[in-house]
Amino acid sequence: MFDKQQRKLKRSARLISVLSKYGFKDMIARMGKKPEESSVNSDEIISKGTVYERIRLVLEELGPTFVKLGQTFSNREDLLPQELIQELQKLQDRVEVVDMNVEEILENEFNILVKEYFSKIVSKPLATASIAQVYRATLITGEEVILKVKKPDVLSVIEDDLLLIKDLVKLISTYSEIASKLNLKQAIATFEKSLLEEVSLVNESNNIKQFALNFKNNKETYVPIVYDEFSNNNVLCMEFIDGIKVTDKAELLNNNINPVVISEVGLRLFVSQILDYGFFHADPHAGNILVKKDGRVVFIDFGAVGKIQPNDKEILESLIVAFVAKNSNKIVRSLKKMAVSYEIPDDRRFENDVEEVLNFVHSTSLKNIDPHIIINKMKDVLKDNQLYMPDYFYLLFKGIGLIEGVGRTINPDLDIVQSLHPYTKKILSRKISPKKIFKSGMDKMLNFTDNIDEIPKELRSVLQKLDDNKFTISSEIKNIEKTNQLIKSSIINLILAMVLGANIIATSIVFVSESGPRVGEMSLVAVLGFVFSVVLVIILLLRITRK
Repeated sequence: MFDKQQRKLKRSARLISVLSKYGFKDMIARMGKKPEESSVNSDEIISKGTVYERIRLVLEELGPTFVKLGQTFSNREDLLPQELIQELQKLQDRVEVVDMNVEEILENEFNILVKEYFSKIVSKPLATASIAQVYRATLITGEEVILKVKKPDVLSVIEDDLLLIKDLVKLISTYSEIASKLNLKQAIATFEKSLLEEVSLVNESNNIKQFALNFKNNKETYVPIVYDEFSNNNVLCMEFIDGIKVTDKAELLNNNINPVVISEVGLRLFVSQILDYGFFHADPHAGNILVKKDGRVVFIDFGAVGKIQPNDKEILESLIVAFVAKNSNKIVRSLKKMAVSYEIPDDRRFENDVEEVLNFVHSTSLKNIDPHIIINKMKDVLKDNQLYMPDYFYLLFKGIGLIEGVGRTINPDLDIVQSLHPYTKKILSRKISPKKIFKSGMDKMLNFTDNIDEIPKELRSVLQKLDDNKFTISSEIKNIEKTNQLIKSSIINLILAMVLGANIIATSIVFVSESGPRVGEMSLVAVLGFVFSVVLVIILLLRITRK
C-alpha cells in the first residue's frame, strides 16, 4: 500500500511538472499545489500555440496511458470541442524498445528449460508497443511462432496513471460548468475497463479463440493458433503469419491476389463480425490485417475488441434496415433505444437532422459517398441533440472508418453502403421467419404472464376483501355502477390471464415434444396453441385499453 502511494506521489510530481511546462498554472493551483513546487524554470515554460495544442503535447509527454486516453477520446465529438478533437487525432505513441531477456522470462513464467521447447528465439523485437513487445521464435517441433511479452511493471504504471486521470477528471468537473454536464466519469470508466482488458494477454488469447469459434466455417479468413502451453497473462504465444500487408497492392498482384476482391472480403468480414456475432475487432487498421498467399484475410492483435449485447444487436439491425429504407422516424426510435441517456431539446428538430443525413446519403452517387462524412454528420446529430451512446457505438464508427480507408487504398471504387444491402435482406428474412415470430411471440407472452404478479396492490386488496365478504363502498362514491363494472372486468381479465398462462405452459410442452401431427418442423397442436394464445392476448389488450 505504501509503495503504491509512493508511486502515485511520484507520478503526481511528474504531472505537475509537465503541466507547468506547458503553461497550465491555473490547473495546478486548483489541484491545491503551488506552481513553484514544479522543477520547471520559467524560461522552460512553453506558452506558444493554442490551449488544445498544448493539451496534446502534455498527453504525449506524460506517456502511453495518457496518449491512449487522447486517442480514445479523439472520436468523441459528443464530449469534446472540434478543435481539441483535431489535436487528439494527431497523437502518436512514443514507444521505446525495452531490453528484455525473453528466454529468462519464459523459464520463470512456465518453469521450463527454453532449449527443450524452442529451437530459436530472435532477441531483437519484431515490433514494440506501449504494453508489450513481439518476438519471433521457432518451436523445437518446427512451427514458426511469435511471442508477445508484456513489458515489466506496465500494469502498475497504468494503474497509477488511471488514478491520476480520475483525479484530473474530478477536478475538471468541479471547476468547469461545461465539463460537469458531460458524462466524463462514465467515459473514463469505459476507458479504464478497455485499457485493463488490453493489458491482459489472457483476455487477448480468449478474444482470438472467440473469433476462431465464430468464423470456424468461413473460408475467407484465417485465425492464428494460440499455444496455451506457452501463454499466460504476461506472455502470449501464437502462430506466426507469413502474410502480405493488406494495403501492399503490388505484392498482392505479384501473388495473383485480386486487391478488389480482398477489399470486398475484408469489408464483408468486418460487417459480419458486427451483425452476425456482435463481437468485432476494435482497431482494424492496415497494420492489423494481413493476407495469406492463398488469399485468406487474417486479422491480428485482438487486444481491443467491441462487444454488442444481443438486445443492442437487434436494435442495431433495425437501425441499419431503417437507414437503407430511408425511414427517419424508425432511425430516431432506434437511436433512443440504443442511447445510454439522452436529453433531446426538440424531437422535431432531431428527426429533421436525421432526415437531412438520409437526404445527403440517398442524393449522392453511392460510389462518391465518403463514409467519414456520413459518420461525422451522424456524430454532429448525436452531439447537437444530446444523445450519449454506448461505447461500442463509437468503436463501430472508428472501425468502419478504418476498414473503409484500408479498402479504398486498394480499391478506390469500394462501396460500403452497397455492401450493407445483402445484410439488410438477411436481417429482414430472419425477422419475418416463422421460427423468429413464434419465439418472439412466446417471449412476449411469457413476459406478459410473469407480469401478472405485478397486479397493483390496490386491486389485490379489493379482491381479498371480496373473498372475505368485507368489501364495503362508501356512500360518497359516485358512479357506483361503473365501479362495480370495473371490479368485474378486472376479475375477468385475471381469469383470462390465468387461462393464457396455462395455455402457454401446455403449448411449450407440446412444442418440445416430437409426437403428434406436424406442420413442417413444428407440432400442429403447438401451432394451434400459439394461435389461441395470440387471440387471448389480443382480447386482453383490447379489454385493458378500452377500460
